[in-house]
Amino acid sequence: MYIQPVELHSFITYLVCSRCGERYEHTRVQSVCTKCGGTLFARYDLEGVKASVSRNSLKGRPPTMWRYREVLPVLHDEHIVSLGEGYTPLYPLRRLGEPLGVSLLVKDDGAMPTGSFKARGQSTAISKARELGVKRVALASAGNAGGAMATYAARAGLEAYVFMPRDAPSVAKLECHVMGAHVYLVDGLINHAAAIVQRLRERYGWFDLSTLKEPYRVEGKKTMGYEVAEQLGWRLPDVIVYPTGGGTGLVGMWKAFGELEELGWIGSGRPRIVAVQAEGCAPVVEAFRKGAEGVEEFPDAHTVASGIRVPKPYAGEQILRVLRESGGTAVSVSDSEILECVREFACEGLFVCPEGAATLAGLKRLLDSGWVDRGEVVLLYNTGTGLKYLDALGEPTLPTIPKNADLLPAA
Repeated sequence: MYIQPVELHSFITYLVCSRCGERYEHTRVQSVCTKCGGTLFARYDLEGVKASVSRNSLKGRPPTMWRYREVLPVLHDEHIVSLGEGYTPLYPLRRLGEPLGVSLLVKDDGAMPTGSFKARGQSTAISKARELGVKRVALASAGNAGGAMATYAARAGLEAYVFMPRDAPSVAKLECHVMGAHVYLVDGLINHAAAIVQRLRERYGWFDLSTLKEPYRVEGKKTMGYEVAEQLGWRLPDVIVYPTGGGTGLVGMWKAFGELEELGWIGSGRPRIVAVQAEGCAPVVEAFRKGAEGVEEFPDAHTVASGIRVPKPYAGEQILRVLRESGGTAVSVSDSEILECVREFACEGLFVCPEGAATLAGLKRLLDSGWVDRGEVVLLYNTGTGLKYLDALGEPTLPTIPKNADLLPAA
């Protein structure tokens, strides 16, 4: 018997400014609030979603982030640009967790099509841009966002421009170039690259896809929160430790938890959110410690974890708000701790990026201070594969033996 498939669709209703509450139409190209410069967030008819889909009805859907189609912003399926991103593995880390005395988990977005969690945001942003008739897109990137944008823009047939620091990872530069993007290296940091995009976007007709300069990357990133909840049986961990650069994923997960509660899929309990940064670039940590509402530019920003080398995140006020609303905190770790934790993750068979390794280093500090209790359920977020950071990790010194060797050198 033939059964007519049910067409899934978005329940998006409007965009709203996070600062002043001004509403905007989602059927037109939007950037930030024209009145106050605040970030725009998508709102959905969650009562309509609740009436059309249940938690159980998700079980038969494809294992991608588009399984949450009703709470993603693209109206028509033909505009969705996807490579199967999302629904990445969530692993228990027993060998790492037991000595620390916590129930430790990792969400591994290194398994993404582009090797990083940036695929989530770029899939939704490029899809919506395509739906709205955008032809040229541009962004400032520390590496992975540029690679993901170039990849999804290529698949969508859009022209892409990527501006990244000159010392960005070589793999990221190559990825953007191979995917056909116009790549420009900036003699500075990501904030300098962002200023160029902002200054030239009207002259060259670009739509700026930089972090939270448009409303839809955060919608893709929020699926991290949906997946964590679903993969844990609609329960949430006690603590989520997240490597924080631009902060879109952190803000997105918090948005997801609010939507999930409104849908009745989870209760009111929330994880404490921890922002981990490198000591060489810790603007959120400094602002949190001072009790500030906004983030100041961090001087002489440097770290091996290029993805969190963001001297002044545009979403600083949003990040701080999430940390405080969740009862969370911010912590910084050294580059040496980060590199050591890359190697420690290997005991679980995972080759994580330096940003992901920073979460383990941050957890250790929080355990030492007593902020995290033994016995709590802690989720670390790995945002990418270590294979994209070979420059930072360096080539090991390995022994060479003759082809006819019958004895190995002493270890």
